[in-house]
Amino acid sequence: MDAAVQEYIDAIEPGNRALFDRVDALVRATFPQVEVVLSYAMPTYRVGAQGLHVAAWRHGISLYGWNADADGGLAARFPKASSGRGTLKITPAMAAEITDDELTALIRGALAARTP
Repeated sequence: MDAAVQEYIDAIEPGNRALFDRVDALVRATFPQVEVVLSYAMPTYRVGAQGLHVAAWRHGISLYGWNADADGGLAARFPKASSGRGTLKITPAMAAEITDDELTALIRGALAARTP
């Protein structure tokens, strides 16, 4: 892993680290070939031309670059999480209600090759 990405991850506040690690583990399990780079100053998971940005903030984590048409229903189930501009803000409390299957569906929708 790139040293800059590891530095970012090591600096995540303990209250948000478990949530970040959960998303990281699901991405890696779903896409073993994933590459993690620092883009826009945040870890970005890349599979081919597709990317999913995962940032840790005070509130929890934010996901950028997910496909609204293939998010496993996550945005509909948690409308307060969606900014309406392609950002999902997930708090640790909200994450406790989100299943791994829902997160994996969102990850697949973001990183799977899209056909026109």
